[in-house]
Amino acid sequence: MISGSAPADLRPLTALRFFAAAWVALYAFWPNLDVAFVPTLVTKGYLGVELFFVLSGFILSHVYLAAHGEKRFSYGGFLWARIARVYPLHLATLIGVGVLGLAAVAMGMAIDANILSWPSLPANLLMLHAWGLAPQSGWNHSSWSISAEWFAYLAFPAFAFVAWRLRDRPVLALVGAAAFMIGLYAAFQALAGFSLTEATIRWGALRIVPCFALGCALYLMHRRRTLPRPGWIAGACVLAMAVAGSLGAPDGALVLLGGGLILALASLPNTGWLASRPAVYLGEISYAVYMVLVPWQLLAVNLAARVTGAEDKKLQLFVWLAVVLALPVVAAIAHHLVERPARRVLRAMAGRRAARKASARETPQPA
Repeated sequence: MISGSAPADLRPLTALRFFAAAWVALYAFWPNLDVAFVPTLVTKGYLGVELFFVLSGFILSHVYLAAHGEKRFSYGGFLWARIARVYPLHLATLIGVGVLGLAAVAMGMAIDANILSWPSLPANLLMLHAWGLAPQSGWNHSSWSISAEWFAYLAFPAFAFVAWRLRDRPVLALVGAAAFMIGLYAAFQALAGFSLTEATIRWGALRIVPCFALGCALYLMHRRRTLPRPGWIAGACVLAMAVAGSLGAPDGALVLLGGGLILALASLPNTGWLASRPAVYLGEISYAVYMVLVPWQLLAVNLAARVTGAEDKKLQLFVWLAVVLALPVVAAIAHHLVERPARRVLRAMAGRRAARKASARETPQPA
């Protein structure tokens, strides 16, 4: 049976979100650093998105799986909560990239022609651009993963249906999810000629599926029992990821080790530095860190290159560090000015609608 002993707020996992976003940011910004080498850890930074996907499956199962299994789940309410969570900042950053792109064109600056891809705009607005429905990868490219998340949100009842039926067999669920991931990665590599973990616009909706399923299975394991010495296990998983990555291990193996890290951190108590207020705050702004990455890179790198005369956009170390370290500050501003207020407004709208429905049900109808 699934126990109810786990805390509602898994604070170390919230903190982990920031480290996943920072990993992606290093991967994105490293080409703008004037150095001749790239650490293996940085070359695998795109796997930070996989960590987000696995975390998404884990956390959504943590919050909604029991309600779904016990027929208390409101699909419409779930989707509205997800829209309130991701759409306002997605729209704001899309507009921001558009404004920056138009300003650059007006100033006679050369930009990637796909940034202002007008044929791709409808799919971006509808969060369908990672479903193979956008002709180019344009606008805020990072948001392809939000489109993939939207696919997983829409399909959540299917994931929950399987997970609920395997709730008393978590080992089988985990082994099945791992086998599914490895098999899908191998099949995709053979058919497409590149790794699924590097897919974005064309196959992004498929890219989330094995990770989300793994997250659901890890949640079942977590709810069955707490890991002993989770801090040691978490450290071992991080070390194993670093060593395996440097040895050229396949992405699937690294994602599975990342799953082990998530399971270990979920077993930690809500104490310690990963549960501290600063760490949790960084986790709370992690979505903004990820979403403002592209517009901030477009703006800051181009300005820094002009000021320092770096025509190839290769910045000196201290200039590069200033640009990268400013990213969380910009993200915090976006979080407080756009993400949180818009989320509150949309959730309040849903609350008022639910209250009206409840009032209508309770009001006696005239005979």
